[in-house]
Amino acid sequence: MAAQTVEKGADMALIERLQLEVERAVQRSLKGIELLGAPPPTVGQTPKTVLHRRGTLSLYHYHATADEIYRIPILFVMAPTNKAYIVDLAPGQSLIEFLLGRGYDVYLMDWSAPSDEERHLKIDDYVLDFIPDCLRRVQKDSGETDVTLVGYCAGGMLSAMYQSLHPGGPVKNLVCLTTPVDFKKMELFQSMSNRRHFDVDKLVDSVGVVPASMVAAGFDALRPASRVAGQVRLWDNLWNDQFVKGFRMMERWGNETLPLPGGYFRQTVKELLWNNAFYEGTLRIGGRLVDLAKIKVPLLHIVAQHDHIVPSACSKPLVERVGSRDKEEVTLPGGHVSIAAGANAVKRMWPKLDAWLETRST
Repeated sequence: MAAQTVEKGADMALIERLQLEVERAVQRSLKGIELLGAPPPTVGQTPKTVLHRRGTLSLYHYHATADEIYRIPILFVMAPTNKAYIVDLAPGQSLIEFLLGRGYDVYLMDWSAPSDEERHLKIDDYVLDFIPDCLRRVQKDSGETDVTLVGYCAGGMLSAMYQSLHPGGPVKNLVCLTTPVDFKKMELFQSMSNRRHFDVDKLVDSVGVVPASMVAAGFDALRPASRVAGQVRLWDNLWNDQFVKGFRMMERWGNETLPLPGGYFRQTVKELLWNNAFYEGTLRIGGRLVDLAKIKVPLLHIVAQHDHIVPSACSKPLVERVGSRDKEEVTLPGGHVSIAAGANAVKRMWPKLDAWLETRST
């Protein structure tokens, strides 16, 4: 009798499992049809005001949500290759929303596709024009002299370059997220841009603005199976509305990779990838030497343990090279994107960033 009961229970569990899989298969089919005609997911919903717009640059000021606001405002500097809504995906999944709720005054530099007239923009223009111009506007709008600069990926690189050249400027604190320094450690990018077979001058001179498809192809090459694997995961989870929503937002961000000004691209290849000038200390911006040792402000660098775009070996030298006494590097589980957005970011990176900022923002 006991054996029959166990066998009957196993049969019922199998039947329930089969029913569940059938239901999910039906939902996958229905959801798949819905997705074919679905508009892109809504992103970047946190209320904000356009403080300034010039060419490829937009400077936003997010609306405060807390009753008490920290004195020192935050200015985000994003990578010119990507739209900024990765830090503002959706309610409950937005780093910007989180920081506003914690009482910070948040500004952000976002980028759009450069026009043909902007094809000559170089790293110099971002470091010596865009960033200082936005800092002045944040100072004027907030009424505060001090500003915390937060740079993500290449935005962190540009922020560190700016600070090394303006050690007595308005930046009170510097936060860098997954910031490249030693470009010799970016092995795939090195092989793709090998000077023996890659004529960067011919490319830039012929196209002016480097197409987004070419930029995206470089990122995709770092993980060639990721798109296929992503589609497989999407199919497996089409029955899960929450998963589909998150996947589509991330997919939209990845698909909206931005083209790059030819001047910026040429300088990145020659000075950073070929000569490794940022790491070697030989990089000159506007004729001035970029020396990380001149950075003296408090620095937090957050590194992603499984970053396939900026490997930890590439970003590690930042904290080693800066001259700050108050400096900290934190390595957290996650990849280049999930370190800032997603469940791990919510649990790990966001609270760490808040804890570090709160004692340095009054």
